[in-house]
Amino acid sequence: MDASTGTPDDEPGLPGFPAPALAQTPYRVLARKYRPKDFVDLIGQGAMVRTLGNAFAAGRIPQAWMLTGVRGVGKTTTARILARGLNYAPVGAPDTGPTIAMPGLGVHCQAIMESRHMDVLEMDAASHTGIEDVRAIIDGVRYSPVSARYKVYIIDEVHMLSGNAFNAFLKTLEEPPPHAKFVFATTEIRKVPITILSRCQRFDLRRVEADVLSAHLQKICAAEGVGAEDEAVAAIVRAAEGSVRDALSLLDQAIAHGAGAVGDGLVEQRER
Repeated sequence: MDASTGTPDDEPGLPGFPAPALAQTPYRVLARKYRPKDFVDLIGQGAMVRTLGNAFAAGRIPQAWMLTGVRGVGKTTTARILARGLNYAPVGAPDTGPTIAMPGLGVHCQAIMESRHMDVLEMDAASHTGIEDVRAIIDGVRYSPVSARYKVYIIDEVHMLSGNAFNAFLKTLEEPPPHAKFVFATTEIRKVPITILSRCQRFDLRRVEADVLSAHLQKICAAEGVGAEDEAVAAIVRAAEGSVRDALSLLDQAIAHGAGAVGDGLVEQRER
């Protein structure tokens, strides 16, 4: 019995042994904690969001997208948001079809964001480069989705697929069943065969501009209760070179280095 609460202990301590410590919530790095969940949260990519919004509204949804850009600008995150928009179904409201406007969590949203939805399959081409991996996708693509509107295949670092694997994709990518969509992401667009690119709608994700990234970091510092000097934030933004993930990783490190405060002097010391 817990004397403080009057409730029985689930795991009472044995005589002579300390009581078990309460499990603590593991720390989540800022890059994961503040990962965008919808198109509103996606900073610095306004042109892409506007194009997708118009396409969804007009019902002009292609069978495949190619997302390219430098590290940390949100390619994989955008792919998951895109999968969420394609399958968005509001809870307790009429289904209006694919949309980029997602005011709340829909029926499938949480599972998609956590990469555990049965109809949204993610594959890292860096570790699945062969034709057998692509054949598994081709064999499964003909089956209808289990519960969502579309079966969405997200393939990260697609440029690392072998030549045979790319060739195996061609026919399926050109004429997929209507319930299947593909989202490719790559940092090396020049290594993707033109035969693949010609079958995709391409979006080049831009490096995030310095003022936009600075405002984003200041907003996160305020949410975390961290004091940050403008000069320190500007130094982090310069070092990140337009990469949101790099900026958040550097901010995480600066907060730890400054014991909860981000000062210009501490950031300069760390840069040295």
